[in-house]
Amino acid sequence: MAATALATILELTLAKRLPSALDDSSVSGYNAAVNRRRTLAFLVLIVCLGSIGVWRYCRWRDHRFDTVIVIAAQRYGVMPALVKAVVWRESWFNPSVRGRKSEFGLMQIRAEAAGEWARAEKITGFAPEQLLDPATNTLAGTWYLGKLLKRYQQTDNPLPYALADYNAGRSHVLRWNKGAATTNNALFMAQMDFPGTRKYLKAVLRRYEYYRQMFPEHNHEPAQ
Repeated sequence: MAATALATILELTLAKRLPSALDDSSVSGYNAAVNRRRTLAFLVLIVCLGSIGVWRYCRWRDHRFDTVIVIAAQRYGVMPALVKAVVWRESWFNPSVRGRKSEFGLMQIRAEAAGEWARAEKITGFAPEQLLDPATNTLAGTWYLGKLLKRYQQTDNPLPYALADYNAGRSHVLRWNKGAATTNNALFMAQMDFPGTRKYLKAVLRRYEYYRQMFPEHNHEPAQ
């Protein structure tokens, strides 16, 4: 009799406690779900803000030298889109970068080429370190690029020849522009035995076409 009574008491006690335990479990699960959603929302917000920040930085980086590029391009009769494409490929818009072969600044212009520019412009006291100034660098680099474009004006398209000269040097261009390739830019590019230079040309020319829409008032042919 006593055992039966004890069993009854235990059953009643468990019956009273079970709903409470289930309620606590439901509340805990709900709170965990809410916390997960809050964490996810916070992460999404961080990613969105980060993406906006990266976009704004890239836009600022890509356009902060547009003024000096246009000034240099107008001075020497070169398409600003072409100058900007070279800056993009050579330095990624970093005015303080230096190359392994004494190239300086935005257009990675060499000291020898910049010296030619300085003499042509009758600039005295010129020093290569001045090429770390964006305005000086784009003036010297654009002058040199314009000189190369004029050098190959007898071809069907001076751009690949001038860019190859800018990247690989005159001696290599002379090896590649034999026969019909002297004036046919497609044959000229096909005869290049420097994959890096061919890749350079294609990248700059694609970027040049992309940048042309940013300078609609300057969309005339490069100086020849």
